[in-house]
Amino acid sequence: MTTGTLKFQDAVNKLIEVCHDGKNGFAAAAKAVSAEEPLLKAELMQYSNQRADFAEDLQHEMVLIGEEPVQHGTVSGAMHRGWMNLKNVVAASDRHTVLVECLHGEASAIEAYWEALGTELPGVIENVVRLQMAAIERVHNRIQVLCGLTAPQT
Repeated sequence: MTTGTLKFQDAVNKLIEVCHDGKNGFAAAAKAVSAEEPLLKAELMQYSNQRADFAEDLQHEMVLIGEEPVQHGTVSGAMHRGWMNLKNVVAASDRHTVLVECLHGEASAIEAYWEALGTELPGVIENVVRLQMAAIERVHNRIQVLCGLTAPQT
């Protein structure tokens, strides 16, 4: 196995973990948001489901090229990827605070995707990574709007 192969495997496996952590983070955020905000709860759960789909897509692509993907995110990894502070926020159920923690998680995800794109990825996987990163950036922008940090784009 070449060094390049190991680097791309590590990069994609990290993205799979990032996606699993995002799935769990958005689910926790949805749970933390007040029941009086059903639309926000639904939107956060939609992002959780999206991250689960992203992880599944990356795992599928790895299998197609004969590689073994990771199966789930790690707690220690989540601490480094921006989602662990959400556990402290869940009890507060403060909308703004929960959304700010989601922003931190998304910023960490974007950073991981940029890092992965800096490795030599197989063409199909690179395309998947680019599409997923664009979607994560859109979610990040949407959460900024929900936080009141930027104006909605028209």
